[in-house]
Amino acid sequence: MEWRDEGILLAARRHGETAMIAEVFTPSQGRHAGVIRGGTSRKLAPILQPGAQLDIAWKARLEDHMGNFAVEPLRSRAAQVMGDRISLAGLNAVTGLLCYALPEREPHRKLYARTEALLDLLGQPDLWPLAYLHWELALLEEMGFGLDLNRCAVTGAREGLTYISPRSGRAVTRQGAGEWADRLLPLPACLMGIGAAPDREIAEGFRVTGHFLNERLAPELGRKPLPEARQRFVDLFARRL
Repeated sequence: MEWRDEGILLAARRHGETAMIAEVFTPSQGRHAGVIRGGTSRKLAPILQPGAQLDIAWKARLEDHMGNFAVEPLRSRAAQVMGDRISLAGLNAVTGLLCYALPEREPHRKLYARTEALLDLLGQPDLWPLAYLHWELALLEEMGFGLDLNRCAVTGAREGLTYISPRSGRAVTRQGAGEWADRLLPLPACLMGIGAAPDREIAEGFRVTGHFLNERLAPELGRKPLPEARQRFVDLFARRL
């Protein structure tokens, strides 16, 4: 059994004296684990960093075996995060959430494309936070918990959307909210791709996506807590406000 694909390294941990077990995300194979023989060597260890873009060949005797990876570097993203705490925290949030949320060996081509494009923005602090916020929306959508921000759940209006229901994930106008407004989440315009997206608005967006990651996605995964890396990134970003 074998395949070859291009992918993103999500995580790598030592296995025995010289090998590593790596988790990668590829368009055709989804999240997939494999053993990299000699992964701790001087040649391979520097390239086995989360976020690295790799050419990956997998081989195993049987399909359900973990199997072995042979990898070649395509590009490293280490330089983009070196010395930039927010970029590093953002990279760790992305790889942590993918390891957390994605089922093994199930392709998610659209999410893969969004992830690769997002990681290519590392080191661009003016673009990264908003791009990351929309990536979290895409992750929720891919996992079956997409938000409906096109029209009011109560009145059907497409204009004046101000709130979002914490239960249904549907947008609501001020008129539609009525006396229930204090029980709803604020809906920042940047979540709908509107406006200049100042940092304070993006932070409100993180509150919204964080709610649905915790209250909708986590219960489906056995109530595992979200990766701490996600909160570390949000906290670091909040210091910019």
